[in-house]
Amino acid sequence: MQRRHLLETALLGAALLVPGAAFAQAAAWPDKPVKWILSQPPGSGPDNIARMLGEQLARTLGQPIVIDNKPGGQNVIGAQAAGRSAPDGYTFYFATTAALVTNTYLFKSLAYDPQKDFVPVAFIGKSPFAVLVKAESPIQSIQDLIARSKAAPGTLSVGNEGPRSFGGIIARLLNARSGANANLVAYSNVGVAVQNVIGGQTDAVVADVASTAQLVRQGRLRMLAVTTGKRIPAWSQVPSLAEVIPGFDMSGWFTLVAPTGTPAAAISRMHKEVNLLLADKDMADRILTVGPIAEPLASPDAVAQFLKDEHQRWGAAAKEIGLLPE
Repeated sequence: MQRRHLLETALLGAALLVPGAAFAQAAAWPDKPVKWILSQPPGSGPDNIARMLGEQLARTLGQPIVIDNKPGGQNVIGAQAAGRSAPDGYTFYFATTAALVTNTYLFKSLAYDPQKDFVPVAFIGKSPFAVLVKAESPIQSIQDLIARSKAAPGTLSVGNEGPRSFGGIIARLLNARSGANANLVAYSNVGVAVQNVIGGQTDAVVADVASTAQLVRQGRLRMLAVTTGKRIPAWSQVPSLAEVIPGFDMSGWFTLVAPTGTPAAAISRMHKEVNLLLADKDMADRILTVGPIAEPLASPDAVAQFLKDEHQRWGAAAKEIGLLPE
C-alpha cells in the first residue's frame, strides 16, 4: 500500500499542473457506467483479470465497469467492435498481443487497424507461456527435449494451438532457434492440446502459464521452461528459454486501449487509476494467481513505445519463421 500512496502523491502533483478547464473535465468523468470490451469469453484468464480490476475501479471511479465479452475470430470480433465504438471515454478495449500486434502478421486484411483505431491507455501486464510435459515424462529438462528432437528428427511431438497461433509461433521459433526438429502438432484449442500431453498422445506442449498453472500445481504437468527472457517470480525454479537460447523472450501481454479520439481527460484518469491498482501488492498477487505478471508503465506514451517495439520484434520473428499473412 506504500507504493500506492507514493503514486497517488506524484499523480496529485501532476494534476495540479493541469489547466483549470481540463482538470474540471477530468474530475467530471465518469458520470455513467464505463464499458470494457474483451475478445475472450467469460471465465477466461483475461476475463478474470478484467473483472478483478473492474470491481476495484468501480469503487474509485464511482461508476460500474461493465465487462462486454465478444470472443471469436482470433480477437477480430472484439477488436472491431471496440475500434468502431464512440470515442466518448466510456468504451475501452482490454486488448491482447494478438489483437494489437500479431494479427498484423497473420491476416492480409483486418476489419480494424490495430495502429490507427486505438490510442494507448494503460499497460496491464505480461502473460508468459511455457513448454510443458506430463508429470511422468522421461524428458527431464528443456535441454533434454531439444537433444531428443535433434537425435530423432520429427519423432518428438510438441502440441500447440496451430502454426498461426501465439503458442504455435513460439513453438516454431523454438525449433528454429535451438536447431530442434520437433514435430509440431496443431490443435483447435489449448485445452485439447494440454489434455493430449497429459494423456500421452504428444510429448510436450507450448501453452500459456495462465491456462496450465493449476495442472502444474496438481502434479499433472511439469514445466520445462518459460518463454520469457528471465525467470518469473511465481515459478522461480523453472528456467527461462533465454538461459538455453540467448535472447529468447516471447510472452503475451494485456493492455488497455481506447478508440482513437477518446478525450484525453478520460484516458489520463483511467491510466492513473489502473496504475494505482496494479501497484498495490494485493492486486498484483491476485493477478499473479491467474498467471500474468502486473507491470504498469509510467504513461500512455510509454505504452505507445512498448507497442511500437513489439511490432518490430514480432515482425522480425514472423520473417524468421517465414510466417506470411493469409
